[in-house]
Amino acid sequence: MEPTSVTAPEGQAPGVRPLDGHERARLGARAAEAARRLAGQGLVAVALTWVDVSGITRTKTVPVERLEHAAAWGVGMSPVFDVFLLDDSIVSGRHIGGPVGDLRLHPDLDRLVPLAALPGWAHAPAHRYAQDGTVHPLDTRALLRREIDRLAGDGWTVKAAFEIEWAVSKGEGDEFSPACKGPAYGMTRVTELAGYLRDVLKALRETGVTVVQLHPEYAAGQYEVSVAAEDPVGAADTAVLVRETIRAVTLEHGMAASFSPKVEADAVGNGAHVHLSLWREGAADGPANAMTGGGGPCGMTAAGEAFTAGILRRLPALLAVGAPSVASYLRLIPSHWAGAFACWGLENREAALRFVTGAEGERATAANLEVKCVDGAANPYLLLAALLAAGRDGLGTGLTLPEPVGTDPAGLAEEERAARGIAALPASLGEAVAAFEADTVLRDALGEAVTDTVSAVRRGEIALLDGATPQQVAAATRWRH
Repeated sequence: MEPTSVTAPEGQAPGVRPLDGHERARLGARAAEAARRLAGQGLVAVALTWVDVSGITRTKTVPVERLEHAAAWGVGMSPVFDVFLLDDSIVSGRHIGGPVGDLRLHPDLDRLVPLAALPGWAHAPAHRYAQDGTVHPLDTRALLRREIDRLAGDGWTVKAAFEIEWAVSKGEGDEFSPACKGPAYGMTRVTELAGYLRDVLKALRETGVTVVQLHPEYAAGQYEVSVAAEDPVGAADTAVLVRETIRAVTLEHGMAASFSPKVEADAVGNGAHVHLSLWREGAADGPANAMTGGGGPCGMTAAGEAFTAGILRRLPALLAVGAPSVASYLRLIPSHWAGAFACWGLENREAALRFVTGAEGERATAANLEVKCVDGAANPYLLLAALLAAGRDGLGTGLTLPEPVGTDPAGLAEEERAARGIAALPASLGEAVAAFEADTVLRDALGEAVTDTVSAVRRGEIALLDGATPQQVAAATRWRH
């Protein structure tokens, strides 16, 4: 069930319609039909998932025969999961915390799919409601839908996709031992794990994920998969589905997959880069890509430039949701293609924002913005909501971009960087949280409950890992996301 967009009363943000008796009956009837289909395919259980503020995918599961009840009335869960840290310890915020209260998880039936990598299981991302049927303020899927609706109100849509990087270990226990020995980007790595990679691609295809490419990456045992762009909620759903599919196939092959920003303290980390393109609805020839076909920098339209500039302006604050772990800042260092400077550039893999035009002749569909400074510890729904809010602010204020950076910013003299307005991004989670708390645009867009909870969880992780060495931080984070 894709959430139903509604026109909000004056003074309220658009969002998702509360559940009433008619909607519950409709959902129950749809779920009963879906349950019969799943049972006929031999499936026995459905995993209802959500992603918490720490970026960990949590779940409640129901037998297939209980799917109808779950769709109509939800599955109970405690609100306190929103303040879990990566080690499952719990903090409290001003809006969330403690053992009291209950939410209801309702499966999104439009995203209900059998899990090819987990025979007998299906998956559905969950909407989170209060018991009275109103949307929970920490439901980040609903938060993202609200940002999509706000852009749609001005005639804009966004296409998005995540690149997923992971490292494969053949070791037992918590230590990391690379499962392949070939050189970075080398065909040797494909040959070494050809059967495993074949099964990853097969499982993704059978789960309905459109894979664009898969390749070995730079770090030991590291790979990356890119998937087709889709609407932002779908892109975040797919990011969760891809990771859980990879995790399951890896375990089936007797190995383990790490999506951590820093698998080993002295190695390159895993990113989870976001690709975004802004589209104008209602154009004469169909939706038009605002990232190309204009007279702005690198062929952007004025709107594409403003959207990009809005994200660039808010990058320090955005890191609190996009690079949300202490381990993130072991990855986010200069000259490692992580995007450690707040700048943009055409095909510049050292810029935090890499602008991609695509090949000549394909630019109308391919031109997009890649956000490189974010990683797999992020809640993908929350991250996309914040990125869209920043881009929307850029559109509303008509921001323009500075000159693109065509080199590694770390190689420029400090005086030149200062003259060009190229600033280093926060070097610690604490710096990113301070920028986030001071950013009124993101606070207004995300809401007080979300911003307060994000800050509480981030400060909890900072305290949890205070005094830890880089090796200890990497070990504490390695298998959590």
